[in-house]
Amino acid sequence: MVMMMMVMMMVMMVMMMMMMMMMMMMMMMMMMMMMMMMMMMMLMMMMMMMMMMMMMMMMMMMMMMMMMMMMMMMMMMMMIMMMIMQTS
Repeated sequence: MVMMMMVMMMVMMVMMMMMMMMMMMMMMMMMMMMMMMMMMMMLMMMMMMMMMMMMMMMMMMMMMMMMMMMMMMMMMMMMIMMMIMQTS
């Protein structure tokens, strides 16, 4: 009887250890998954920010180009006007 009790205790201990190990493994897996998700989110955010910055830069460049073109056109118009004024 006592031997039986001892064996049962041993088995219970082993089972408990296995359960604890499984729980620990599950927790570790969950933590790893969470970390991976966080990293992915951070990467996505960074990419989005970069894209936004690029878009802003492109818009600014376009605006500058437009302004330059307008200025050039104005200058050309002025030159032509001056020429006409001089000829007449």
